[in-house]
Amino acid sequence: MDRKSVIKNHQRKLSRRYKQLVEQAYNLRQTDSALSDISEYKALKLLNKLNRLKYLSRESSQTVS
Repeated sequence: MDRKSVIKNHQRKLSRRYKQLVEQAYNLRQTDSALSDISEYKALKLLNKLNRLKYLSRESSQTVS
């Protein structure tokens, strides 16, 4: 696999996990605020990774073209 496809696969996996964590945080908001905050924090960390991967994929597509 080339670098671009590896990055895209990793982005898809992280995106699915991010959506799960955001949904979990939302569902826990009323019952357990501490767990909700933890899920939200993990989701923010994943979002940061996703943004870095988006930058990397943009950089690699610009150099290939």
